[in-house]
Amino acid sequence: MITSHHNPLLKDIRRLHRRRDGGRFVAEGEDLVAAADAAGWQPVVRLRAGVDVEESVLAKVSSLGSGTRELAVYEERWAQPAGPVCVALWGVKDPGNVGTVLRAARAFGAACVAIGPNTADPFGTKAVRASMGAIFEVPLARVDDVASLPGPRVALVARAGEPMTGPATGTLVVGAEREGLPDDVVAACDEVRHIAIESESLNAAMAATVALYEWNRVRA
Repeated sequence: MITSHHNPLLKDIRRLHRRRDGGRFVAEGEDLVAAADAAGWQPVVRLRAGVDVEESVLAKVSSLGSGTRELAVYEERWAQPAGPVCVALWGVKDPGNVGTVLRAARAFGAACVAIGPNTADPFGTKAVRASMGAIFEVPLARVDDVASLPGPRVALVARAGEPMTGPATGTLVVGAEREGLPDDVVAACDEVRHIAIESESLNAAMAATVALYEWNRVRA
């Protein structure tokens, strides 16, 4: 059992929390680790309080304010963009939004979440936590251009294009709340749609969730 917070393995885990490298990431909490088990992910390292490491020592490497009873380290997995429904994030810098979009993608049956330029790391600690386990179920892809996404590609733009009522397949391209999608990305998409709301805007995660609901409702 590990009894010192100076243990080299624990130092590596603290480093992964701050700055990931080597294609590995940390999932904290019994629920997240259980979700990984259910999805068939094998951990590189698994630490349980009172079993593999002293509880007080594990708390020192936790990124959670209340500490954790269990954490595990996993290897990243990346796939190719795939449909019939895909969500692409472009310039979404908030890791909580990225994780929440993964959760919405799982809820509404999206086949993939594509991570575009200037988007927060989906395997970062905050994004993994916000995904509520969806990180282990929804395939992730890296993309640099809209052309690599399954079509038709639909740009979600506030107060532009037609209301969001479909199509039921394709790629939904979502930008950051303030900046929105770059003009060249919008131009490269096949359609422009908006969500009919009374307020000024929705954040990226809320917008993606509402749009996915609409697509799922049409498909159903």
